[in-house]
Amino acid sequence: MGKTKNLVLGLAALMIAGSLSACDDGRSGAEGAAKQLASSLAALDVGSLAVDGKDAASANEQLKAVFAVLDPAKPSVESGEVKLDGDKASVPLNYTWKVGTTEWKYTSQATLKKSGDKWAVQWTPSLLEPDLKDGEVLDKTVTTPPRADILGAGDAKLVSYRPVVQVGIDKTTIGSADPAASAAKLAQLLGVDEAGYVKQVQAAGPQAFVSAITLRQEGRTITDEQISAIPGARGIPDFLPLAPTRTFARALLGTAAEASAEQIEKAGGALKQGDTVGTGGLQEQYDAQLRGQDGVSIKARPQGMTDEQIKAAKPDPRRVLFAASAKPGDPLKTTLDPRLQQLAEDTLTGVGPASAIVALRPSTGAVLAAASGPGSNGYNTAMLGQYAPGSTFKIVDSLAMIRNGMTPDSTVECTPTITVDGRTFKNAEGYPVTSLGSIALRDAFAHSCNTAFISARDKVSQAQLESAATSLGLAVQAPKLGADAFLGSVPGNADGTEHAASMIGQGKVLLSPLAAAVMAASVGHGAPVSPQLVLNPGSVSPSTGATPTASGSPSSSASPTASGVSAPAASDKPVTPAEAAALGDMMRAVVTSGHAGFLASVPGAPVGAKTGTAEFGNDNPPKTHAWIVAVHGDLAVAVFVEDGGLGATTSGPLLKSFLTAAG
Repeated sequence: MGKTKNLVLGLAALMIAGSLSACDDGRSGAEGAAKQLASSLAALDVGSLAVDGKDAASANEQLKAVFAVLDPAKPSVESGEVKLDGDKASVPLNYTWKVGTTEWKYTSQATLKKSGDKWAVQWTPSLLEPDLKDGEVLDKTVTTPPRADILGAGDAKLVSYRPVVQVGIDKTTIGSADPAASAAKLAQLLGVDEAGYVKQVQAAGPQAFVSAITLRQEGRTITDEQISAIPGARGIPDFLPLAPTRTFARALLGTAAEASAEQIEKAGGALKQGDTVGTGGLQEQYDAQLRGQDGVSIKARPQGMTDEQIKAAKPDPRRVLFAASAKPGDPLKTTLDPRLQQLAEDTLTGVGPASAIVALRPSTGAVLAAASGPGSNGYNTAMLGQYAPGSTFKIVDSLAMIRNGMTPDSTVECTPTITVDGRTFKNAEGYPVTSLGSIALRDAFAHSCNTAFISARDKVSQAQLESAATSLGLAVQAPKLGADAFLGSVPGNADGTEHAASMIGQGKVLLSPLAAAVMAASVGHGAPVSPQLVLNPGSVSPSTGATPTASGSPSSSASPTASGVSAPAASDKPVTPAEAAALGDMMRAVVTSGHAGFLASVPGAPVGAKTGTAEFGNDNPPKTHAWIVAVHGDLAVAVFVEDGGLGATTSGPLLKSFLTAAG
C-alpha cells in the first residue's frame, strides 16, 4: 500500500512539473531583466547589462553624457507591466527626477530581446527620455525668483532688496599691474584681512572677479573714485535682501546671502551655486517660504554644439522636454514695529554686557520689539536667554498668595533676614528700614522684601507657584509665536532652600526677557497673553520639517522647557481680571511708593512696574542680573542686563528712556 501511494505521488509531481514547464513563456526572465534595467538606470550605470544594438560600455558612456547636466541628482526608475511577444518583450519605465524643488516625471518604453536564456535591452536614446534623439543630450536652465520680503507691522519692509556694491579685484582688467599689490591696497582701503584677501586673489584664475566686501549703497563712505584708483579694483552694483541697517533685529531676523559650499552639499540638490539662502533666525526658519521655487527648463540639445554656437544659431536648435515656471516666495508677515525695534536697539547701544528689551501689545500678544544688545554678540538674548528672573517673579508669588486668600492690604512680616535649613536669605542692599516689620503685601512688593515672600513658602507650595506661573503665560506653549523662543521653566516640585529660592525668582526658576514681558502683559491684559510674532507661518525650512514651537523645537505638539519636560498647551487656571487688577495695583505701588519712582514722570498712562535683581555665580558678593518689567497702557516691556547690578539702577533708566520715547 505504501509503495503504491508513493508511486502515485511521484507521478503527480512529474505532471505538475511538466505543466509548469509548459506554461513558462519566459515572463519571469523578462520581468527580472526589466527590474534590473530600471535599477541600473536609477544608478546611472548600465555597464553590466546585456545590451543589444550597442556595446554596454558605449551605452553607459551615452547615458552619463545625456544626464550629465542633472548631476548629482539621480532618478527613481520603476518598471511597469511586461508585455511578451515571442522572444521580445516591452516594458514601460517610469522616471522621477528631483530637479531642485521640482519633480520631473515621464515614461519611456524599453524593448527586451531574448537570446538563448538571456534577455538583452535594445539600446536607443528614447529609452532615456521618450523624445530624445541620437546625438542629443540634456540641457538645463534654472530661473531663480527674487527672495520674498520680511514685513513688519503695517507691512513695513523689514527685509527687502536694497542696493549694494560688490567690491573686489577683476583680474581681467588688471593689465600688467601686480595682482597681489592691488589686493593689498584694496584690503587696506576696505579694512578687510589683507593677508587673506591677497591669498584669495593670487589663487584665483585670470578671468576671476574676487569679491572683497559688499557695501550698502546708502551711506557708504568709500567712493567709486577711491576704488577705481587701484589697478583692477572695481565696484559692481547689485541688490541684496537686507534689513534697514546691518544690526537691525539681526539676531531675530537672521541674514540672507549666497549659499556656501557646505549649505549646497547639505541641501541635496535643492540649492545651487549663486542661490540666496537664509542663515539664522526667521531667514533660516522660513527659508523655503521666502525663497519660493526655481523655474526649470529641460531641453534636448545637439551634443557637439557649444553654448556660443547655440546662442548664435537661428532658430534655437534646442527642444523643450520639460518646463516648470518659477514660483515667487511668500512674504513673511510679522508683528514687529520697526520704530520700536530701532528704539529698543538704540536704547541698548551703550550697554556692554548681554542685554535685551522686549515690548508686547497686551491686548493682542503682538511682539513689537525683541532687541538684543551689542553685548549679546549676535545671540537672541531677547527670546532665547535663560536667566533667573529675581524679584520680577514676585508677580507670580503674589498671584499664588492672592489665590490663598490674601489681598494687597494683607499683612506680612518683613524681617532683615530669614534662615531656611541653615541658609540665610536677606533683602537687597539699601532696603529701607522703615519698611521692615509688619507691613502690607503691597509694600513688601513695592520695596521687594525678600524675607516676606520667603516666609510665605509654607502657605504657597511649589506646585501652586508653578500653577500661578502658567496662569500668567509662563512655561506654556506659544502656538501663535512662530519663532524659536524660551518661555520659562518653573519646577513643580521643590523643597527647603530650593523652594525658598523659587519664591524670590532664584534656584531653578528661569525666564527669558520675552517670557518676562509676557508675564507683565498678562497682568495688563487681565488674562494670559500668548505672544505672536509671525502672522503667516506658511512653511519652514526643509531642515526642520515642522513649524517650530515656543521652545525652538520643531514640534507642533510639545514645547520643552529648560528641564526638557514638555510644557502644557495653556494653563488650566488662567489669571482672572480681578486677580490681574490686584497685581496691577501692586505694580503701580512700585512706582508711587517703591524704588521705581523714576517712572512716575513717564508721560501718558500710569506705569506699573516690578524690578528684579537675580544673583548668579559663586563670587562673594555674588554678581547679579538686572531686570525690570512694566505695563504702560497697551504696552508691556521687559528690560534685562546680564551681570548688570541692580534692576532699579541699571535696567530702570533704560526702561524709562524707552517708554518716554515710545510715546
